[in-house]
Amino acid sequence: MVDGQASAESALSAESSSSSARTVTSKALALLGAFEHPPAAKSLTELAGLADLPLPTAHRLVGELVAWGALERDGLGRYRVGLRLWEVAQHGGRLLRDTARPYLQDLFSLTQETSHLAIREGHEALYIDRVYSTKRVPRASRVGGRLPLHATAVGKVLLAFEEDWVREAYLARGLERPTRRTHADPERLEAELAEIRSSAHAITLEEVRAGSASIAVPIRRDDRVVAAIGIVTLATQASALRRHLPVLKGVADRIDTAIARLPRGARLA
Repeated sequence: MVDGQASAESALSAESSSSSARTVTSKALALLGAFEHPPAAKSLTELAGLADLPLPTAHRLVGELVAWGALERDGLGRYRVGLRLWEVAQHGGRLLRDTARPYLQDLFSLTQETSHLAIREGHEALYIDRVYSTKRVPRASRVGGRLPLHATAVGKVLLAFEEDWVREAYLARGLERPTRRTHADPERLEAELAEIRSSAHAITLEEVRAGSASIAVPIRRDDRVVAAIGIVTLATQASALRRHLPVLKGVADRIDTAIARLPRGARLA
């Protein structure tokens, strides 16, 4: 019994030591990072597992995050992102989002398709705004959501117009395949990116979600691509995507002009 107790205490001590090696900030961020993965609401046990934290530590930190408003607890005892954290997050990319928002709404009005705006964040396309259609398109993105650059139309546009070394580094990493249609072969993808630079638009068909298709074009500031706008529709309507290209490019030109009027040095995102 004594040996068993000593063994248990030793394991607990090792776990505590491993946990304490991380800062409180890193632990709290790990808990918040757990919400990058579905579902939207998670139990304390799920959060502790995703953040790789002992349950007591997770319980204490989650309580503090709830008190601050970063997380909220629902009637079933699960946790979700709190309103205060959402409000803080809205400041990310705010100038670009606020500038482009009227034109994104115009894009939706003219196409009646779900329209979105994205920027590059590391190896992913970060969606900073979206206007939803009533069509039941498989939802592959949300505001604040991230998707692989090579699997989305907006992401491919962003990657295509990056510096050579950025594209080379991206293609050299292992490319995930969200669906069987995802273009994950580096040589094929490199050729596709060259074509996107030439045509100034990208199209994807069921590369990030089965049942969806999208088209996107670049947003420029001082001849540099800083974002991309696109629309997403049903895969069954993919053949009609190119008919929206003139509208997409027209809206992109208007956003470019609006961005050009912003004060020099103003940070978009």
